[in-house]
Amino acid sequence: MPALHIEDLPEKEKLKMEVEQLRKEVSKCSEEIKNYIEERSREDPLVKGIPEDKNPFKEKGSCIIS
Repeated sequence: MPALHIEDLPEKEKLKMEVEQLRKEVSKCSEEIKNYIEERSREDPLVKGIPEDKNPFKEKGSCIIS
């Protein structure tokens, strides 16, 4: 049995599938996303930064141009 691709379906079938999808209110989704981000922000190195001793991009030495 060949694989079924959404592009191969008639427009009517695509619309039926779209109507049957579970939908959530934007207000609820945005609240869930906000909570998810806030809960994990303590571990996020982009928010809190990387400790100097663990930073792999820290310069090893300095360069003096005279």
